[in-house]
Amino acid sequence: MQNYMDLTGKTALVTGASSGIGAATAAVLADLGACVAIGYHNNCSGAEAVRDGIIAAGGKAVTIQADMRQMAEVRPLVDRALSELGPLDILVNNAGSLVKRVRMRDLTEGDWDEIMDLNLKSSVLCTQAAAPGMIERKTGAIVNVVSIAAHNGGGPGAGPYAASKAALIAMTKSQAKELAPHGIRVNAVSPGVIATPFHEVFSTPEMIANFVKGIPLGRVGQSIECAKVIAFLVSDAASYMVGETVEVNGGQLMR
Repeated sequence: MQNYMDLTGKTALVTGASSGIGAATAAVLADLGACVAIGYHNNCSGAEAVRDGIIAAGGKAVTIQADMRQMAEVRPLVDRALSELGPLDILVNNAGSLVKRVRMRDLTEGDWDEIMDLNLKSSVLCTQAAAPGMIERKTGAIVNVVSIAAHNGGGPGAGPYAASKAALIAMTKSQAKELAPHGIRVNAVSPGVIATPFHEVFSTPEMIANFVKGIPLGRVGQSIECAKVIAFLVSDAASYMVGETVEVNGGQLMR
């Protein structure tokens, strides 16, 4: 029986892969047979732990540090992934953060630029750097990690973050239209409330309890539950999915 999610022989780059959804995605892609480049910015120990776990399980992975907000660092990241693992077949743009909860009345221009650069610009730059090689080979799969906040505005003080993720959904559709004729599929995954360091930093236990009240499954999600959907989207099992945003939120938001 053919395994349509087999990624043997594929090479993947996952950004923001030192913890949370990115780390789980790197591990799942490797488990399915892909060689994985683990992109990270500050959390070197986390990235190395993900790499070591993949290697211990018999996979192949490397860690690469870069500030995804700067093309001067993004291009070397992609180039190193190519040189160490081979041509990229898969790109998962996961780098991002709420940065801070800030009310509109307190939002500064610097806050806005930082949040937009980290959540939107980083993804656009990485796709721009990785796409030419995929175009040349006429194959590739890209997944942008967005958020339920893009649809509902997010929690308290998350307006700029929500706006950046909504813009990334629009960019996903634009990139999908541009790249599909070259054999490259672009889609997005939209996580709901997931148990990651993100919420450990930005959400109180009381906030999480309130979120859970609106989730039909009655619990928060786990990183691997998003990772498995990302793996589906980059696999042949999703070969005719283009420009879609897949919601992974336990029923919190049904579209």
